Amino acid sequence: MMRAPFRAPMEGLPARVTIYEVGPRDGLQNEDTVLPAAIKAELVARLARAGLTTIETTSFVHPKWVPQLADAEELLGRLDRVPGVRYPVLVPNERGLDRALALGVTDIAVFGSATESFARRNLNRSVEESMAMFAPVVERARAGGLDVRAYLSMCFGDPWEGPVPIEQVVRHGRRLLELGCTQLSLGDTIGVGTPGHVSALLRAFADAGVGPERLAVHFHDTYGQALANTLAALRAGVSVVDASAGGIGGCPYAESATGNLATEDLVWMLSGLGVETGVDLASLVETSAWLAGELGRPSPSRVVQALAAGPATTRAGAPEAGQAAGPPAERPSEPATGRPPGPPAPEQE
Repeated sequence: MMRAPFRAPMEGLPARVTIYEVGPRDGLQNEDTVLPAAIKAELVARLARAGLTTIETTSFVHPKWVPQLADAEELLGRLDRVPGVRYPVLVPNERGLDRALALGVTDIAVFGSATESFARRNLNRSVEESMAMFAPVVERARAGGLDVRAYLSMCFGDPWEGPVPIEQVVRHGRRLLELGCTQLSLGDTIGVGTPGHVSALLRAFADAGVGPERLAVHFHDTYGQALANTLAALRAGVSVVDASAGGIGGCPYAESATGNLATEDLVWMLSGLGVETGVDLASLVETSAWLAGELGRPSPSRVVQALAAGPATTRAGAPEAGQAAGPPAERPSEPATGRPPGPPAPEQE
């Protein structure tokens, strides 16, 4: 029987948390190994069987910038959609929206930046120009009955600009919501946030009239703060948390830098706190151990390492689970397009 945490509920937490699973998109887009569409479809199916009800599946960014997700149309065609499960996709602009609509997508996400530096490097536009690009996407999607999420990157720190002022994050976040987005996910893209910072940012949103019911959080574990930051967000009333099965994703510039909050680590903590998720941990661990084998590297998730039978990889030459190659780098671990920040890219599809 698989080990389980002792349940000791804490006051002031949501009774239930929705896990917004980003592994098939945000996780795989940063992996060196390009998985076949059939394996990706199997991953999505396994995640749904494990009880996850929101699974971000792919991206309609131009394949030149995200070759790992160049098979978006094929993947969506292979999905055996489960009733009650949402399969959102990321779109950068109206051309991406057209592709998504042609395949019957019902949930999309757009991705903005809280800083000018990252907006220029990731979207080849200023923050203002990015908002203008998103406006018709959100308007058309909402008119068509689609749910539209907005990601806001660099909410806590930016490698080019340093700490990001809280009022700046709130200003740009409110603008995305005012465009018509139904949810705003606050991203700690380089993983420098701490619980006090999280609490201060959420208080500032509340003071600006944006309650926790409209917010989600997206933490990276570069400095080991992701779970602590999540707990701070839950205590502020947030009940939607982004996570990636097996903790896949990471920093594209340093293999040892931990990336996305692992879904298993999140489920273990929430289970111990008595917070319901609807996710079967044993099934999820099995899925992430399988995925680690397909990727040829160990799962970064501490819970997968602790609970999976044997090393979380099956390919020769991969390091043992938990082996580190060096110190983490303070570089963006979640480029929304999957393109390494650098010189501005041409117009993306």
